[in-house]
Amino acid sequence: MPYEAIAAKIPGWFFGIVSDNAFRYLLFAGLAWLFGYVVFRSRWLVRKINPRWPDRAQMWREFGYSALTVVVYGAVGAVSIVFIARGYGQMYYRIARYGEEWFLVSIVLTIILHDAYFYWTHRAMHHPRLFRWFHAVHHRSKNPTPWSTYAFAPLEAAVQAGIFPLTVLLIPIHPVAFLIFSFWQIAWSVLGHAGFEIYPRWWLKSWLGKIFNTPTNHILHHEYFHGNYGLYFNYWDRLMGTNHREYERRFEEVTSRGQIDTIEGGIQDERISVC
Repeated sequence: MPYEAIAAKIPGWFFGIVSDNAFRYLLFAGLAWLFGYVVFRSRWLVRKINPRWPDRAQMWREFGYSALTVVVYGAVGAVSIVFIARGYGQMYYRIARYGEEWFLVSIVLTIILHDAYFYWTHRAMHHPRLFRWFHAVHHRSKNPTPWSTYAFAPLEAAVQAGIFPLTVLLIPIHPVAFLIFSFWQIAWSVLGHAGFEIYPRWWLKSWLGKIFNTPTNHILHHEYFHGNYGLYFNYWDRLMGTNHREYERRFEEVTSRGQIDTIEGGIQDERISVC
């Protein structure tokens, strides 16, 4: 594609990516907030990992940084598409080129790639020389909410957006396949920040619990600032010995709460109001 034609399309690509990310963020974070913090607030308190509720100032801060993140995603995405339009990368546009089987495999490979990319970049951003500039904003939410999912400093937002050009460089992928991955990514990320444990008590003792992460895993990371660096899967933390020592005990505690906790939590719920 000629440079002049590419330049004319850049604003459209930018606003399209911004709109797409904003829609997915508002959809999933909004639904998690509506159900967990409004409709089923008292009923689900028994499974709230940190039983306290965040204040309004925290949520407005998270929402503001998330809006900035969406803009950064748009910029990184638009620049990436410029390179794709110039023939770089492996994005293709006809499913028949690689077949339906590869279409599905490419989604799975992108999820695996993203998990590895997230673990190592996340762990790197905890280095003392990088933390202040990249990751400190996200960790201001010690008791995260669904709105904290995209609450990044601009530099971290750029790192997070890097999965798009990296995937296109390494994996032949159809735009729709990457879009499906994007819905998976935001849904999982919101779940990890919403603050409620959804898995049953036996989960960590199963082989699935040794592979997939839980909301408790990520909430502990926000509370203690170290350990539990993974996103979708737990195998990097297990291999590298970075699971937080309190992970299994805290998961057991949260998933063992009974009806009496729900009643007591409901009383506490009336005292600590978000609004």
